[in-house]
Amino acid sequence: MALVLRFFSSSENNRYGTLLGNYLTCTAAGFLLMKDKSLVFSGNPVTYLCGLAGGILFVVSLVCMQSGIMKNGAILTSAFSKLGLIVPLALSIVFFHETPGFLQMAGVVLVLTAMWLFNGQNSSFSREQNIDFPLLIAVLFTNGMADAMAKVYEAIGLRSEDSLYFFFLFFSAALLTFFLLIREFRKTGKKTSWRDLAAGILVGIPNYFSSVLLLKALNSIEALIVYPVFSSGTILIVTFVSLIAFKERLNRKQLLGLLLILLSIVLLNL
Repeated sequence: MALVLRFFSSSENNRYGTLLGNYLTCTAAGFLLMKDKSLVFSGNPVTYLCGLAGGILFVVSLVCMQSGIMKNGAILTSAFSKLGLIVPLALSIVFFHETPGFLQMAGVVLVLTAMWLFNGQNSSFSREQNIDFPLLIAVLFTNGMADAMAKVYEAIGLRSEDSLYFFFLFFSAALLTFFLLIREFRKTGKKTSWRDLAAGILVGIPNYFSSVLLLKALNSIEALIVYPVFSSGTILIVTFVSLIAFKERLNRKQLLGLLLILLSIVLLNL
């Protein structure tokens, strides 16, 4: 998903076009893969509520990210978004009574350290720079809660309505993104191109199945293992492809972060 957005990104078009294409594709996939289409109107209220909450959190976390980048810069904002990993981990410990072992805790600490290093910058912020820490906390919390909704639904939802949950999740996100796209068009005059929608389709297919597989993983593996591996594995894949396809280079801190991620994945799975 990150690689497709990296390849198709353009400042000339409406920034919500690709995201709308993504969520519409996910919504269509959820409906087509739903065995019993009547579930759309006869599902459990918990399924609708979790899907609505997840869809809203998806979009709100995006808006917080965009605002954070404008106020605090991309590097610091990206670091806090990835540190949102602590939210689903904390929920799993406090509310779902998952007790981490020593190796698991060591792996989690390494993941968080690696994510901070991987998004760190060479020079520190100047004392005169005004950093909006409440906004950074909002970025951390909304991104973390968006990821945590999979665990919440896994704990309180019905397995027979998983397809309905994903359909309503992405339908809610698509609807909210559509309103943001219209708002952006009225504000800036930027339109959505077919190229943006095509990129959205390419993003939507892996996005849908990554969400499905994340929930399936949570059905049989502790969240304390699933979320760190899910997050750190994403960084590894994006990094290696970016090195080859986009000729990007890593600084020493980022290289150290990658090594810590590899070690953390080993510890989490012991």
